Amino acid sequence: MKINENMNIFTIRKKILLASKLIGVALISSYILSTKLPVNTDISFVIWSAFVVVLVCAIDLLMARFITKPVSELNEAARNMAELNFSHPCQVESRDEFGELAESLNKMAESLQQAFASLESANQKLGQDVEQKKRLLAERKELVDSLSHEMKTPLGVIRAYAEGLQDETDEAKRQKYSEVIITETERMSRLITTLLDLSALENGATQLRPERFDFVDFVETVAGRLLIDTPDADFVLEYELPEHPVYVNTDKGRMEQVLNNLIVNAKRNNRPGGILKLSLLEKDGLLDFSIFNQGPPIPEESLSKIWSKFYRDKNSKYSGSGLGLAIVAQVLSMQHLNYGAANQPGGVAFYFSLPTVK
Repeated sequence: MKINENMNIFTIRKKILLASKLIGVALISSYILSTKLPVNTDISFVIWSAFVVVLVCAIDLLMARFITKPVSELNEAARNMAELNFSHPCQVESRDEFGELAESLNKMAESLQQAFASLESANQKLGQDVEQKKRLLAERKELVDSLSHEMKTPLGVIRAYAEGLQDETDEAKRQKYSEVIITETERMSRLITTLLDLSALENGATQLRPERFDFVDFVETVAGRLLIDTPDADFVLEYELPEHPVYVNTDKGRMEQVLNNLIVNAKRNNRPGGILKLSLLEKDGLLDFSIFNQGPPIPEESLSKIWSKFYRDKNSKYSGSGLGLAIVAQVLSMQHLNYGAANQPGGVAFYFSLPTVK
């Protein structure tokens, strides 16, 4: 369940801000009280200094409980998953981002365990099919290696900033460190959620729910939200859409995922001030969607690889999770729809086709 940071007082940021305010109040109050004691100034200062030492120790204990310990447990859980050990779920049960991430990790571990069990079961049924067995084992290893690689960077950042947070006394830096920890935690949570969604699509746990709707109005709504009146709109928008409704029968929610990923991918790989062209063409019972962006071409040898999980073009300026196009490919493949990407003069176009209905 996503934490509503505006309402929940148990988020990491709120805990740190609350602790900072309480510490400030405690320091000021203790100093004032120490000056009121019926002793000379030197003794009063010693008493106040002793209180500050106790307060610092208490802060260290609190940070160890609320930051370092959860990060260590999350790190240990991720390490166990990378080693295919799913028998020790993450025990972080706090009502903050760490608790949410722990819940996502446990769900992913359960999903991966079920997926691996399915692979093992399928492997046993194949009998002597050696090539198929090798392929399944390669897919399993690739998934684990990719996941382990993707988790190491944010976990390393979280750990480094959490340790720095314990020793830092400057309030501005402490605030910056906490924001980095929260950002990386949310990044991991999004990655895990997306990967779980893709795994559910791949293993058939999630089915498409087709419905009839006007795809022209649908594209206008989604594209308008992502392309019009956005603060980062450094591009020239062109579009070509039918002037009448064109109906299709498909899963509306999943097709919104497809459009979101393709449009965001095109926008972020577009050169500054370049053309971004969106088009829908109706022909011979098909509705052809395409989105073109002016930018560097995709190497020919990579055109078939961009749809794979965690694949990133080294020349791309956009560093995403590497799962967006994989979800696009999976959703469209489940419907046996034609899709692809092609280099065109001055840029790249992504496309797919949908059959129309009356």
